[in-house]
Amino acid sequence: MAERKTACDQGLNAGSEMPEITMYTSAVCPYCANAERLLNSKGVTVINKIRVDQEPTRRIEMMQRTGRRTVPQIYIGAHYVGGCDDLYALERAGELDALLAP
Repeated sequence: MAERKTACDQGLNAGSEMPEITMYTSAVCPYCANAERLLNSKGVTVINKIRVDQEPTRRIEMMQRTGRRTVPQIYIGAHYVGGCDDLYALERAGELDALLAP
């Protein structure tokens, strides 16, 4: 399964107006799991996961979009967040909630 989309297809998350969350990820990635755990704690229930380990062309896409080759790479709506450390830095700075707000 390369992608999982549900309510996020319409830019919605769990029936709210939360922006779409896209995460480039792989099967065995503790940083991906940590990032997902933080997002879940913020009320995110749907993440559009792009499995770069299953689709090499999606890894190339990720590297072209982000300039990085490691996972996770996270977008909140059109805003490029970066990786897990970047996501947690936004949380520590008190900026993550504003990005997730409708």
